[in-house]
This record gives sequence, structure tokens and C-alpha cells, in this order.
Amino acid sequence: MRAQFVLSEIGVGLRRNLTMTFAVIVSVALSLALFGGSLLMSDQVNTMKGYWYDKVNVSVFLCNKSDAESDPNCAKGAVTEDQKKQIKSDLDEMAVVDTVTYESQDEAYKHYKEQFGDSPLASSLTPDQMQESYRIKLKDPEKYQVIATAFDGRDGVQSVQDQKGLLDNLFELLNGMNWAARAVMALMLVVALMLIVNTVRVSAFSRRRETGIMRLVGASGFYIQAPFIMEAAVAGLIGGGVACAFLVTARYFIIDHGLALSEKLNLINFIGWDAVLTKLPLILATSLLMPALAAFFALRKYLKV
Repeated sequence: MRAQFVLSEIGVGLRRNLTMTFAVIVSVALSLALFGGSLLMSDQVNTMKGYWYDKVNVSVFLCNKSDAESDPNCAKGAVTEDQKKQIKSDLDEMAVVDTVTYESQDEAYKHYKEQFGDSPLASSLTPDQMQESYRIKLKDPEKYQVIATAFDGRDGVQSVQDQKGLLDNLFELLNGMNWAARAVMALMLVVALMLIVNTVRVSAFSRRRETGIMRLVGASGFYIQAPFIMEAAVAGLIGGGVACAFLVTARYFIIDHGLALSEKLNLINFIGWDAVLTKLPLILATSLLMPALAAFFALRKYLKV
């Protein structure tokens, strides 16, 4: 009987404050969708880091004849065969180095034409203007500085470049966007909590006569509070369900179908469905507990029960 009464009061409360209940559902859905999205973005960035950092190379570019005339690092002239052999030997002996690949001027010119063949500059370049280089794969991509310290400024070396630095700029941008999404999420959560508190208080005020009678007949505080807390929890849970549906739909249409980014952007290792599905229980639990706790603390002060 008591359970039936609580359930009936929940339905009455939701119908009486339909507009505010709808606002709570929308705000909870948006905030938790942003919350889930930010978690998935963090997973995506970490996945991309693991994928790309494993593939980045450190490049030791060697001086050519053109560099000897214009670059201070190559003031002693183009790299010699003895210098190339010594550089290769030193690289092979370094514990941080996994593999070393030599790229000749002709190979560098061929790769440049493949990547930038449409550029106006490509037609004016010749193979002898390209730089020979050693492409080094490190066992630990974080150990770039070891290579830079060993070869920067050495005779025959024009520069040492780390591809990881380019990726770091991309990941910093993605992390910045992720933190911006979290800031918006926090704002939306505050708005959702304020709406929940106001909705509960309006509902309690509209039923103050019933709650007064229940107090007079000796009803416990929790028994009086339960319908209001459950109203907020139900509205929040609906919002959480909408947020989960949004995340699943977004993953389906953006990555797998519709935009099909997984097919168009083969160079990006996208997160799988397991990453999405593991976030859904957390979102649902948050959508249930957050409104219930907000309603509980709001009612303690408002109803004084």
C-alpha cells in the first residue's frame, strides 16, 4: 500500500510540474551527454597517443651542398661518407634506438613529390637539393632528447627533428577542446541542479497541505520526502537515458555509418564500442543519484521534517 502511494504521488508530481520536469530532463541529458563525451574524448586522445607515438620517428637530417652555403649548422660543408658511417654506427649502439632507416636524396625527392606534387615549389626542386636523413624509431618515444643531445651540432648534421612535437601540438588542441567541453558540462550540471531544487520546492509547496496532514498523523520524514526524491530521480534517470542514447547514436552515425569517419580517416585509430558501453552505467548512475541527493538536501531545509 505504501509503495503504491509513493508511486502514485510520483506520477502526480511529474504531471503537476510537467514543464519544469521537461526542463530538468533536457538539462540533465545535455550535461551528462557532455560528461560522457568528455570521457570518450579523453579515451580517444589516449588511444591516438598510443597509436601515433608508436609510429613517430626522429629524423637526423644531413647537410647537403646547398645547406653548406646558407645554413650555419653546415658551415663545414656537406656531410662526408665517413661522417655518415660514424653517425650510423653511433645510432646503432644507442640503447634507446629500435631501428634506423637511411633515406637518400633521391628517395626524399620521390617522397616529397608524392606528398606535395601539386605545390608550385615542387616543380623547382631537384634531388640534389633534398637532404639525406636517418629515420630513427625509438623504443620509447619520450627519449627524443637523448638523440637531440647526441647529434645536434655534430659535423655533417643539419638538424634533428622529432615528429612527436607535431603530434603534441595536435593533442594539446584536442585536450583544450576537451577541457572546454568539461567547463560547459559543469555549467550545465549547475543549471540542472538548480532546476531540480526549484522543481522539488515547487512540488513540495503545491502539496504542502498533504504533507502537513501526513506530519500530523505521524508519518516519518523519509516517508514524506520519498515521493519528491523519487520524482527528481525519475526525471534525472530519463535524462540519463536520453544522454546514453545520444552517445550511442553519435558513435554509430559519426564513426561507423553516416559520416563513416572510420572509413574516411584510416590514419586515426578510433575508440571502439567497448569504450562507449563502459561509460553508460556511470552516466545512468549519475543521472539517478545526482537529482535524488539534490532533492534530499533541498527538502531537509524546505520541509523541515
